[in-house]
Parts: sequence; structure tokens; C-alpha cells
Amino acid sequence: MSPAAVPPVGARIRQARLARGTSLRALAREIGVSASLVSQIENGRSQPSVSTLYAITTALGISVESLFDAGGADAPSPAGAASPAGAASPAGAPSLAGAVPGGAPGTVLHALAAFAADPGRRIGPVVTPERREALELDSGVVWERLGHVPGTHVDFLLVTYRPGGSSSSSGGLMRHAGTEYGYLTSGELTLTLGFDEYTLRPGDAVCFESATPHRYRNDGEVPAVGTWCVFSDT
Repeated sequence: MSPAAVPPVGARIRQARLARGTSLRALAREIGVSASLVSQIENGRSQPSVSTLYAITTALGISVESLFDAGGADAPSPAGAASPAGAASPAGAPSLAGAVPGGAPGTVLHALAAFAADPGRRIGPVVTPERREALELDSGVVWERLGHVPGTHVDFLLVTYRPGGSSSSSGGLMRHAGTEYGYLTSGELTLTLGFDEYTLRPGDAVCFESATPHRYRNDGEVPAVGTWCVFSDT
């Protein structure tokens, strides 16, 4: 499985931090990581882990969805605010030509910028594999966005944990806002949820409040793939 595109997550995080008036060191202190790590993430030299990504978006008051919507270099608005207009295809849908594995990065980013032009945009009703927006995170985790209905606060994702992949590069548990639902389609995942540990196999499903400390990891030799939804009130 190869992601269709990797938006500039670090640039989006930096823009949101500056818009909030938060220093790099203050953000690092708030989420419990080094200022060096935040700097590397913002400059694109390192990708955040799932747990670090949730910590950053919570601290900055932005949604995970907004990171997918950050294809261009324009300064971000708070979650739900309007973005600059962009070009769309004659059919009314943005062109994602080139947004496939091996495509030119400039073409990908331009296409994503156009795709994110309308803050009320619908992703779907049908999203084919080659048109998915994707984020490749640290520790062998890839998120692919499966759709979005305007006015909702849902992260609807195809999630891949590569062999050895984990939601936390440090091994720590994460907490974030929302309610989490997941269904594993292939491979195996180990879920640590509070003081309990579960082995998820194809066909297994999970649901819990995301404020419960948790972590996913793939101890197997094949990718673990599943569909996840995280619902949030904000």
C-alpha cells in the first residue's frame, strides 16, 4: 500500500502555532516533548507519531482533519474557518492528476491545495484509492482519508500499521478527544487500553472513549490494516 500524497504536515503545524501566538518551546513544554523534536517536525525533517500528532492538534486547538486540508503554503485558519479559493476541475471536483505514488510533489501539493479550497467541501460520496489524501506518520503508520461530510467532526480513515509500527514512538499511551471506533481487516494489532491489552485480528472491532489512555502496535511481520472513525464534538 502506497499513500496517494503526503501533505506538508510540519508547515501546517508551524502556521497554526504562529497563528495562536505560541512559541516553539512553549508548545514543546505543553505536549511533553523536546523543542528540537517540534522544530524537526515543523521543518519536515521528522514526522510526528500518532500520539504526538494528537497532542499537538489538541494543544493548538486545531482538528486532525485540518492537517489533510493543508496542501498549500497559505497560513491556516482555525479549524472550520475558510481557506483561500483554489482551482477545481470542470466537473466541480478538484483535479488530483499526479497525486499518485511517483507523481511530482509540486503537482501533488497543488492538487491538494485545490482540493482543500472549500471548507464545506464534501469528500465523496465515492472516494477511489488513487484519490485518497494521505498522511505518513512516524513509527510506520499511514492514515488515508476516506471521506468527509460538511458540518461533521469525524476522522474517517484507512489506517495501516507497518510491521513494527506503533502509535507512539516512545512507547507511551496517548489520550485525545473523541470516541473511537475501529475494524481490523488484515494483519494483527496489539491494543493497550488502560491497564488491559488486547490482540486484534481480522474481523475484530473496537470502540472506546479516546480519553482512555491507549496505544496500538504491530508486532507481526505483515501490515495491519483497518478502518477507523474518531468522532469529536469540536
